[in-house]
Amino acid sequence: MTLLEFLNFHENMKGWMSDFSSEKIIDIIQLQKSALKQIRYFSSGMKQRVKLAQAVFGNTPALFLDEPLTNLDQDGNELYHRLIEKYCADRLIIISSNDEKEYSFCTEKICMNDFK
Repeated sequence: MTLLEFLNFHENMKGWMSDFSSEKIIDIIQLQKSALKQIRYFSSGMKQRVKLAQAVFGNTPALFLDEPLTNLDQDGNELYHRLIEKYCADRLIIISSNDEKEYSFCTEKICMNDFK
């Protein structure tokens, strides 16, 4: 599947948050030049951007992320923080990570070691 086909498929199955389209999401995650490229040829960082977009823009009240910065460069790291700040303010976000950069904005933190 190409990136556009994948996002359109996801939109039909789950739906995007209101006022978003697959094309707009591709622009936001800065993969315009790869919209018609098959995802199997994407770099690991590009694939991670797609996964983040799928999670962030999905029409759901909660967002579950597991090590969301994996395979992202500095630009991808900054994109992640912008996506969370701009599009996730009114949603429950649960992040599983050992890297504080991935959850530094969280207001509540649960450390599993505290329960051993």
